Amino acid sequence: MTTQENIIYLDYHSTTPVDPRVAEKVMYYMTTAFGNANSVDHGYGDAAAQGVKQARQQIAELINAAPKEIIFTSGATESINLAIQGQISQQNTPAKIIVSPVEHKAVLDTCKALAKKGLAEIIWLKVNQQAQINLEYLEKVCSDGASLLCVMAANNEVGTVYPIQKIGAIAQKYNIPFLCDASQAVGKIPINFQDWGITYLAISGHKLYAPKGVGALVVKNGHHLQPLIYGGGHQQGLRSGTLNVPGIVGLGEACQLRRLEMSADETAMPTAGCAYAILRDTLQNLLQAQIPNLVVNGDLNNRLSGNLHISIPDIPNSAIIARVRHQLAISTGAACSSGVVAPSHVLQAMNLSNNVIEGALRIGIGKFTTQEEIEKASFLITNAVNEIHQLL
Repeated sequence: MTTQENIIYLDYHSTTPVDPRVAEKVMYYMTTAFGNANSVDHGYGDAAAQGVKQARQQIAELINAAPKEIIFTSGATESINLAIQGQISQQNTPAKIIVSPVEHKAVLDTCKALAKKGLAEIIWLKVNQQAQINLEYLEKVCSDGASLLCVMAANNEVGTVYPIQKIGAIAQKYNIPFLCDASQAVGKIPINFQDWGITYLAISGHKLYAPKGVGALVVKNGHHLQPLIYGGGHQQGLRSGTLNVPGIVGLGEACQLRRLEMSADETAMPTAGCAYAILRDTLQNLLQAQIPNLVVNGDLNNRLSGNLHISIPDIPNSAIIARVRHQLAISTGAACSSGVVAPSHVLQAMNLSNNVIEGALRIGIGKFTTQEEIEKASFLITNAVNEIHQLL
């Protein structure tokens, strides 16, 4: 029987293992400094509050924000809902939301739900076959005004990185609040909340080696949202509920570690050892050498260094997964949608052909990936392709 320890994990966009240094902090705040951060009458509460304060500082330093701008949530999905619904519920007339069609379902489904209720009209941006956004068209629709602009920092499927500084400047020019889902980007690429014209920034702990169930929404000073959750007025009244102190401390510690280690981990400089980009390029080259018709999706010049999104035309991705799943963890698409058998909305928006969409595989490389695992993954995928070809 296959145990998880024997399976090579290359699905880092879905979730990351918790860094042992983060886990140590989390355990301490679960078992020793386990106080309620809002209990002001004793030292346990003080210790918890201090842990939360430090986490705010650590997150703020990674993304260049003010600690008081950080609101803790259960994750990026809640952060996104709070930003979109909290912004739109303040409008008296139906709101106009400008949205990239390759956003995460958390953004798309929230906007669609508001549109269905007649509370919002969605203006769709245009993307090309690399999932790049047409900035001229973005400026054109922004010039007509809007209640909110939603563009992610990096795509969770094909890894395309967006020019957030340019997009933020356009949003500022037309005075449009800008929500940036940075779940896949924080800790992987530099993000400058203060200077890039971002109004709301969503962060997810489990995408950067912190636990699941914790995230943050960074809210630009001077902007106000209607809360989704009431009761107690915690976090400036924006998000009530007892703070998840162990998770928050873990998120803070993970952000500090990414601030210190991101540059060496992510760059493709040979001096950085087996950095993500080197491992990714090695795997890409090995696969291209063995599978001549392999397609690499996304913007190859502007993608996350740990992202490799491939298609093997005319071979269904489910057939590959069925053959490798007990030895290799890769995915056919976004984790939040992969339980549902449906073509990727991202690849459809990119206008890729059906055989490319049906043959798509997402591979995510991260901090604990080794050169040996990359070589074995290449062998397993190539082997699966050869087996399927023999059956055709």
